[in-house]
Amino acid sequence: MRKENRFFVISDIIMVTMSLYIALLLKYDFMVDTRYIKLFKVSIIPVIVFMIIFNRIFNLYNNMWRYASIEELLSIVYSVSLTNIVFIVYSYILSHMKITQTVFYRFPYTVHVIFWMICIILLGGTRFSYRVSYENKKNREAVSENKIRLLIIGAGDAAAMLIKEIKRSKKLNYDIIGLIDDDEEKLGRLIYGVKVVGTRNNINKFCQENSIGEIIVAMPSAPEEDRKEIFNICKNTKCKLRTFPSISDIIDGKFNMRKIRDVSIEDLLGREEVKLNTENIEKYIKGKNVLVTGGGGSIGSELCRQISKFNPGNLIILDIYENNAYDLQMELNYTCPKLNKEVIIASIRDKNRLDEIFKKFKPDVVFHAAAHKHVPLMEVNPMEAIKNNVIGTFNVLRCCDEFNVKKFVQISTDKAVNPTNIMGATKRFCELMVQAFDKVSKTEFVAVRFGNVLGSNGSVIPLFKKQIAHGGPVTVTHPEINRFFMTIPEAAQLVIQAGAMAHGGEIFVLDMGKPVKIVDLAKDLITLSGFNPGEDIKIEFTGLRPGEKLYEELLMSEVALTSTEHKKIHVEKPMDVDMKFIESSIEDFKEVLKENDKEKIYELMAEKVPTYKRKKN
Repeated sequence: MRKENRFFVISDIIMVTMSLYIALLLKYDFMVDTRYIKLFKVSIIPVIVFMIIFNRIFNLYNNMWRYASIEELLSIVYSVSLTNIVFIVYSYILSHMKITQTVFYRFPYTVHVIFWMICIILLGGTRFSYRVSYENKKNREAVSENKIRLLIIGAGDAAAMLIKEIKRSKKLNYDIIGLIDDDEEKLGRLIYGVKVVGTRNNINKFCQENSIGEIIVAMPSAPEEDRKEIFNICKNTKCKLRTFPSISDIIDGKFNMRKIRDVSIEDLLGREEVKLNTENIEKYIKGKNVLVTGGGGSIGSELCRQISKFNPGNLIILDIYENNAYDLQMELNYTCPKLNKEVIIASIRDKNRLDEIFKKFKPDVVFHAAAHKHVPLMEVNPMEAIKNNVIGTFNVLRCCDEFNVKKFVQISTDKAVNPTNIMGATKRFCELMVQAFDKVSKTEFVAVRFGNVLGSNGSVIPLFKKQIAHGGPVTVTHPEINRFFMTIPEAAQLVIQAGAMAHGGEIFVLDMGKPVKIVDLAKDLITLSGFNPGEDIKIEFTGLRPGEKLYEELLMSEVALTSTEHKKIHVEKPMDVDMKFIESSIEDFKEVLKENDKEKIYELMAEKVPTYKRKKN
């Protein structure tokens, strides 16, 4: 017998005994004649037996009283009534029998009526008190758990796996309210008891009407454009947004809830996954000595991660900043324990040091990512921009030529196009140097130009996150300012792919998609952080900074781009640049650096880069 049933049997014995005795007390105003006390003593056990028998007949020990209703109450009435009838018959028989010369009297009918009422109240009260207690406990548990009302986007295999995991685990604090799917044939159908309640057009209304607290997008195999649109719809619901892991994790059976992550700003931008021609990349990286300058930086470190996948003979990581280089070294020790690598702390400004490195490690391929990149800082420190970006790059180019490097890839920027700041102008001059060196060297020199990278050191995303964490305001320079963005892995992968296509002299231009307004980026990031833009977190416009453009360009307006075998990589027509012009310009830059005159640096840069038009704010 279950614990719950044992409790009610014991409870019924006590309640029946109490009911009969209370009935006698009430009938005789608490002064019960001894003859009825004797009758009580010989009657109580039979009455208890009768009650238990009838209770069993009416399933009073089989019902789940936590769900008791009016039907269960009627069962109690029937059982008590029949017990009382049998009790009356028993009393009548007993009154006509003589046991050890003792004469027993019948209980008055009033006692039976009072007993009947009290018995129903006590037996029913016990059971319904149990139900009330259970409901209160259940409600308390629900309140304490404070389950999150969840909407799942997608009604396929991923959603089924997610629902099953949530229902299986008691630790997952979710109440799944419904599913959303654009396949109208799925509408109204159930997955593990969860109903498909609508399409993407119903998301906002459903979330509002059902007080949804969190949305999980379970569409790992959907096209990136669809996912982007879903994310942008969901962000307006003000619900917490999370997304499912990649489809490969599902195929491999590696899914667990820990892999579900918050939706990021990268998801909202919806950059399509890069598809690489790995065969061409392996041809120039596998087994080769690959040097990455600025290897500890945002782009440089990601280049190292991507290069490590193609089994280089030796990966040489060069950086002036030891902390970043050390962090990358520790990471690669863990993720790629068999990778041959060297971490070197050195400056590209030091030609003698570079000569030692190239002589010792004999790199076959060089990716040049070392540069000063912050526009406002370089605008007030133009000498450093020249020393590092121009003179430093010239040193690396010379080493590549002198030590017979097979391929050199320069990391350039959209700010090199019609530059309005000293940083962009130095990067444009680097592009000119790359094309000039390619004409006189056996090394294949190329440059790859792209825009802003999400999450890179000093980019707006980390800045906005810090400002949001401090309660705002989020600062944007201008309401109309926009930029091209791509993710760090996407940029690094396309740079490596462009290197595989290079024959020398090209300036590759990466497809950055559509420009994004910085203020929209700020609003999205505030929303994803769980706040209302303009209300919880203010946005302030601070004005354009020195040398900053309102709109960025990716290509020279007078030069046409040619498509390549990769749809995201284009190539700009080479400029006619003379090596003598480069060498004389380097000497001119060195001379003007000695004078330490900012205005002369700006004037000289305008002379060397005709497209440079200094913007004074």
